[in-house]
Amino acid sequence: MGTFNKRRALKRSQNLEKCDGIQHLKKVCHATNKKVRSSSPSSSGQSYQSSESEVSEEFPAYKEPSVYDNLLTVLGRCSETLPELHEQMERTQEVEGDKWEDEGSSAESYGLLEGESDRDFVKEDGESDNEVRRLTEYDVDGHEGVSDEDESGNDNSAEVSASDAEESASDAEESASDAEESASDAEESASDAEENGQFNAHESKITSSFCAHVGCVLTEAEVRDLTERKWKFKWEMPATDVSTGKWVGTGESLLKEVDLGSTYGLKQKLYEHWLDAYRTSGGSDFHSSKQRQFFSLCDSYRDIMHCNKKPFYHKGIEEDAVIMDAYIMHVLNHVFRSRDAVKKNNAKLAKRPNNGRDELLCSDGFLDQGFTRPKVLILLPLRSIALRVVRRLIQLTPLSQRVNVEHLNRFSSEFGREDEDDSNEMLKSHKTPKPVDHEALFSGNNDDHFMLGIKFTKGSIKLFSDFYSSDLIVASPLALITKLGEAKVEKEKDVDYLSSIEILIIDHADVLGMQNWSHLDTVVEQLNRIPSKQHGTDIMRIRRWYLDGHAQFYRQTILLGFFLNPEINALFNQRCVNYRGKVKLVAEYKGVLQKILLQVRQVYERFHAASVTEVDDARFDFFSKKVFPKIKDSIQGGTLLFISSYFEFVRLRNFLKAQNASFCSFMDHSKQSDISRARGDFFHGKRKIMLYTERAYFYYRYKIRGVKNLIIYSLPERKEFYPEILNMVEESTDMSCTVLFTPFDKLRLERIVGTPATKRMLSSNKDMFVFC
Repeated sequence: MGTFNKRRALKRSQNLEKCDGIQHLKKVCHATNKKVRSSSPSSSGQSYQSSESEVSEEFPAYKEPSVYDNLLTVLGRCSETLPELHEQMERTQEVEGDKWEDEGSSAESYGLLEGESDRDFVKEDGESDNEVRRLTEYDVDGHEGVSDEDESGNDNSAEVSASDAEESASDAEESASDAEESASDAEESASDAEENGQFNAHESKITSSFCAHVGCVLTEAEVRDLTERKWKFKWEMPATDVSTGKWVGTGESLLKEVDLGSTYGLKQKLYEHWLDAYRTSGGSDFHSSKQRQFFSLCDSYRDIMHCNKKPFYHKGIEEDAVIMDAYIMHVLNHVFRSRDAVKKNNAKLAKRPNNGRDELLCSDGFLDQGFTRPKVLILLPLRSIALRVVRRLIQLTPLSQRVNVEHLNRFSSEFGREDEDDSNEMLKSHKTPKPVDHEALFSGNNDDHFMLGIKFTKGSIKLFSDFYSSDLIVASPLALITKLGEAKVEKEKDVDYLSSIEILIIDHADVLGMQNWSHLDTVVEQLNRIPSKQHGTDIMRIRRWYLDGHAQFYRQTILLGFFLNPEINALFNQRCVNYRGKVKLVAEYKGVLQKILLQVRQVYERFHAASVTEVDDARFDFFSKKVFPKIKDSIQGGTLLFISSYFEFVRLRNFLKAQNASFCSFMDHSKQSDISRARGDFFHGKRKIMLYTERAYFYYRYKIRGVKNLIIYSLPERKEFYPEILNMVEESTDMSCTVLFTPFDKLRLERIVGTPATKRMLSSNKDMFVFC
C-alpha cells in the first residue's frame, strides 16, 4: 500500500505535458498492464474488467487498462523524490490558488462586511472606494459609463499582465482563509457525502440530484447501450404551459408528489432568493408555477427538448422569462454545488500533513473536478439575447454572492446599443413598417459573434473572466467555430475549456437555425473531448468518468426553441446521450390558415420521394416538369417563388438561368442597392419571376409589391411567415397559391394547416388538396 500511496502522490503533481499527453500514456502503459493491475487496484477494491464487445469509434468505451491506470503507471516512473514533489505541489497551490477556490478578495478590499450582504453593490474598474454604487435587484444595466480597462481575459495567450498577477496573489490568500473557514464547519460530517458528489442510497435517503448524477459510475454494458442510442419514450405527463402538449420521456417517470416543504434540490440561499424574486414580480403560488415545474425537469439532469417555447419577441418577455428563470437557477445551483464540493475537500486537505493528505486523496471522495473549470455552456444567437440572459442571471444570484459585479459597464457597452433608449422612443412615437416580432428581436445588438466567461467568487461575479478560470461560458456558435479554427492553425491555442462541460443550454434554437446550423452541430460535437494539455488541474482529483472518456454520457443538454425541425430533432437524437435519459415536449397544432386575410385559393400538391435523402431531387424534378412549364409561357408575370433553403435557392437560380427565364432575386446578404433594384424590376413588370428565400424574409421582412401568383416551392419553417407571404398577393378575382409538399414535410405542414388536417393529407390516396 505504501507503493500505491507514493504513486498517487506522484500522480497528483506531475504535469501531463511532460508525459506527451493522453495518447502517449495509452501507448506507453499498454506494455505494463499486468503490473498496474497488481499494484494499483481501484479505490473501491474492484479491478477493471476488459470488455469483449466492440464500441463505436465515436463514443469509445475504454478497455483495460483504463486511462486512470495509465496515468498512474507513467507518473510513477518520474524521477522526482517525494519531498521535492510536496514542495512543488505547495508552490503550485500558491500560484494557482484561484483555480478551484472561493475568492472574494475584491469584495473584502472594498470594506464590505458579512453583515452588509442585504445590500447589493457594484464597483467598476478604475473607481475609487467612494464611487461604489448600489446595485438594486432589478437594475443592473450600469449605463453610467464604460470601463477604461481593456481586459484581455478572453485571449488565450501566454502573457500574464500585472493585474492578473495581483489577482492570483489575492486569490491565493483568499484560498487559505476559505480553507480554514470550511474546515471549521460544524455540519461538515453530515454534508460531506452530498457536497463531494458521492452518492450512496443506503447511507442517505435524501440526496440532491447533483450528487446522484455525478456520483454514478456507469458499467460497460450501460456505456454500450448508450452508444447504440436506443431510446424508448415510455411515459408521459401533461405540460402546464402548452395546452395541447405533453411531456414524454425515457427511464423512470417524473410524475411524483411534490414536497412543499423542500427546496426542490436547490441550495437554501438560492431557493429563498428565487422565492423572494417570484413574489416581488407578483407571483402567488410558487409551488405550482411554470418556472418551478420546468426547474424540476432540469434538476432531473436529463436531456430536455422543449421546441414549443413562446419566445419573447412573439408573446412578450414574461412568457419567455418563465423558462429562462428555470434554467438559470439550475445553472447556478450546479455551479455552486460543484464549487462547494471542491472547497470542502480543499479544507480537509489543508488540515492534514503531507502523508495524511496522500491517504485522503486515495479515496474516491476527493474526485470532484473535471479536466478544466468551466462546467456550463450557454449558446445563444445574438448579443441582445445574451444581454437579457446575463442580466437575469445576475438578478437571480443571491445578494451575498453578488456584492460586487466586475466589468458591468463594459458588458452593457459591448452587448447593448448606444442608441437603445432613443430607438425605443422612436418605436413608440411612430408606427414601424416591420412586424412587431421582427422589431422586438432585432431592435438590440444583432452581432452574432461573441464569447463571455463568467466567474463566481466569494461575494462577487466577474464578467469577461479568462475561459479557463470561468465557471460558465456564454457564447454564439460562430464565435466558438472561430476559436476552433484558430486552434487548428495556431498550435499554441486550444479550446480545452470545452472538455468538462456538464450542462449545455441551447436557447432560441430556431433563430440559430436561421444563421448556420452546421456551426452549432460542430460545436456540440467538439464538447467533452480529452484535452491536449493539463491546464494546472490536479489529476488526482479528476472524476473517474472523465478519465474513462465517458463525460459525454454525463452532460445534460437543454434544447429550447420556438418550433421543431429535422435538424433540431437530429441533434437531440444523435448528440444527446445522457445516461439519465431524455424528456421532450410533443404538441398538436391548430394551424395558421385563419390568419390569412385574403380569399386566396391554396392548392397543395403532394409529390413522392423514396427517402429523406431524395426529397430535394424529387422536389426539383416535380417543379421543373409540372409547375415551371405553366409559368414559363405565361405573359402575366408577377410570380413570387418562395424558397426555404439556400441550397434550393441556388439550384433554382441556376435552372432559371439555363432556361433564359425573366427573373430577379435577392438573399439575406445581398447589398441594399441590389435588393431595391430587384424589388423595383419585379413591381414594374421588368422581371416576371422573383426568388425570395426564408432567410431573406426573416432578416428583412420586405413586403414584395406586384405579386399576382404565389408558388411556395418549400414550406417555411416559421409558421407565421405563411400568412404574411400570402397576404402579399394583390387582390383579384383569381388569386391562387401553389404549395409543394411531401410526407417528409410533416413538421412544417402541421404547424401551418394544423395537426388533424396534416394526418388526413398524408394518409389520403389523393395528391391534391385545396384550402380557401
